[in-house]
Amino acid sequence: MNRRVLSAALTVPLPPEAAFRLFTARGERDWVPGWDPVFPVETPDDTAPGTVWLTSSPEEETTWLVTSRDFPRSVSYARITPGVRAGTVTVALAATATGSEVTVTYDMTPLTPAAAKALDEFAADYPSFIHSWAGLIAAHLS
Repeated sequence: MNRRVLSAALTVPLPPEAAFRLFTARGERDWVPGWDPVFPVETPDDTAPGTVWLTSSPEEETTWLVTSRDFPRSVSYARITPGVRAGTVTVALAATATGSEVTVTYDMTPLTPAAAKALDEFAADYPSFIHSWAGLIAAHLS
């Protein structure tokens, strides 16, 4: 089993100040099909360090925690799926002439051999996965 650090970039036709929200727990509701974070404690700012939320699918439940925020340049999240994987997701935004370049880095450790195999499969498709975000965001913005 190996820890995997995966990084890929996409472009968003918004300046970082506006694009930042797209990569928050509540902001992703606008463009990620089925994304429905649940906040166990009400929070007015879902990017405040220490904020916790949960996501779930039929297969697993993941706990997320905001670890750092440097608006509008970056936000980092810890994510733990008990018995499956743990790690961080970091989103870094940089201004471009036409909007923002957004680099998304997953740093994940599998917790079981089966999770390692699934993480290897995720890693093989990671650039396409991040590229798909650009299409979903463009559809949302149009």
